[in-house]
Amino acid sequence: MTFLERFSINQMTVKQLSLPELADACLELGVPGVGLWREPVQAYGVEATAKLVREAGLTVTTLCRGGFFTAIDPDERAAALADNRRAVEEAATLGTDTLVLVSGGLPAGSRDLHGARERIADALAELGPYAERHGVRLAIEPLHPMYAADRCVVSTLTQALALAERFPAHQVGVTVDTYHIWWDDRAPEQIARAGAGGRIHTFQLADWTTPLPEGVLNGRGQLGDGAIDMREWKGYVDAAGYTGPIEVELFNDGLWARDGREVLAETAERFVAHTAA
Repeated sequence: MTFLERFSINQMTVKQLSLPELADACLELGVPGVGLWREPVQAYGVEATAKLVREAGLTVTTLCRGGFFTAIDPDERAAALADNRRAVEEAATLGTDTLVLVSGGLPAGSRDLHGARERIADALAELGPYAERHGVRLAIEPLHPMYAADRCVVSTLTQALALAERFPAHQVGVTVDTYHIWWDDRAPEQIARAGAGGRIHTFQLADWTTPLPEGVLNGRGQLGDGAIDMREWKGYVDAAGYTGPIEVELFNDGLWARDGREVLAETAERFVAHTAA
């Protein structure tokens, strides 16, 4: 299989595979990178995971996820900051320089989007220097507006960059994810802005298929199955100067019900088909 040099499989895409199975499948298929998630890594052991991927010759492209900074209660905020410091340490142990942030939704009973976003900035002011000391960058991921209430009050790259640009680029940047931004006609110019500032810390692909499932979270489509022109968006990111890994991150019950190696092979094939020049 060719043109996989930049391909990275996000662990959630094939979450039915154990970490050893994922490493074996990546070796078999020539997949060079993996994006890992904290919960399965913690279950397997952070040090054990680091050893596994290192011995398999895999690059850990990102760790998901930190964030959830929007709580108002002081104890909850302190707990969130402590958990994010642990996430930074886990990223460093795993050998990745990028921790993806899902910033958090509105606290129960709140309608104050502005206040929630300012609390994110307050958290970044503390975590940015901490991450830098560990060789880790924070990547704010804007999520589609349908997630603003309960998961992420940062809905556009414009909003993500407004937060990130308060801090040095080597501390805080953004995640560009096609699933979340494809609808936004300002996104291409914001990708250029992010690239000019050295703030594209990771690039992720997923397609938009309808109808969305109940709960909407697990509706991320396999590449080529939906409405998004992957080659077009890769062109924007390439033109902005990003040359790093490209992760495919899919939350999809149908894919999870299938054989994980088969899904990984299909995803690699779709990646080539829909991104190669």
